[in-house]
Amino acid sequence: MQQKNRFRSVIPLLAALALLALMLLCSDDAVAGAKRGLSVCAELIIPSLFPFFVLSFLLNDLGLPAYLGRGLEPLMKSLFGVSGAGASAFVIGISGGYPLGASCIADLVRRGDISARDGNKLITFCNNSGPAFIVGAVGVGLFRSGAVGLGLYAVHILAALVTGLFLSGKKCTDHSSPKVWFADTSLSRSLPEAIKRAALQMLTVCGFVVFFSVLTSLLDALGVFSAIYGHIAAYTGYELRLTRAVLTGILELGCGIGAMEGAALTPVNLAACSFLIGFGGISVAMQTASVLAGTEIKISRHLAGRFLNACISAFTVYTIASILL
Repeated sequence: MQQKNRFRSVIPLLAALALLALMLLCSDDAVAGAKRGLSVCAELIIPSLFPFFVLSFLLNDLGLPAYLGRGLEPLMKSLFGVSGAGASAFVIGISGGYPLGASCIADLVRRGDISARDGNKLITFCNNSGPAFIVGAVGVGLFRSGAVGLGLYAVHILAALVTGLFLSGKKCTDHSSPKVWFADTSLSRSLPEAIKRAALQMLTVCGFVVFFSVLTSLLDALGVFSAIYGHIAAYTGYELRLTRAVLTGILELGCGIGAMEGAALTPVNLAACSFLIGFGGISVAMQTASVLAGTEIKISRHLAGRFLNACISAFTVYTIASILL
């Protein structure tokens, strides 16, 4: 058993050493990838997420879970089997973007506003992409249409709700009042703390984006990506740009969407974008694992929810686009 555990610990070490060697051998590609990641952070990630991070922490500190918990308790219990305070995680998750929903859920669990059981249900459908990214970056930035972005956003929310209904499991039969607190704090005290916490969270998110951008660049330099997406394109008949974007987006969402620049407004391209937005990518999964640390909320629940959301979103968008386009 001890030898098996030692073998498991050696594999990550060897992988890290191999990555270090690759970065030294392909330093130009690594630097280019880091610059690309920093550009994505500066032009897209920080402007679209940081204000929402601040507002999320501020609203939680000022007692939003308590107010939503009291008003939405019956609805949340009957549909998803969770306490009403969890409604704040859904609202913040669909308005702020990854990984803000997960951060809100973790905060609620740590403060005792919801149980770890509720947290494991909420994480399946409350950690979503936000309107700033879907409407701004995908709709306007990629397809030059705000209407397309709004449509993708509406489908994303619908898929989240359907995912919650599928994965919430046994419904709650306890109809007692929610155990949530009303904040005894002030704006002058909460706002500086919210900004400080948001800045630290933003730094973590950007770190993941830059790292995965470097990793993608190195895989491109080795020819690994080109071989894989070339085979996928040959097998499926889809264009190389699409298969490359999907493969990149599975690693890192922002880079995957960026790789689709210039794509035509077709059902297949829209469905691919919707799938990537719904799944979020491995980078988002790791960001989520980081904010959930120490809460007993399982990252496997998040991954199950994201995959189901991605499949529902892609199927819905493809069906609608096939009729309208």
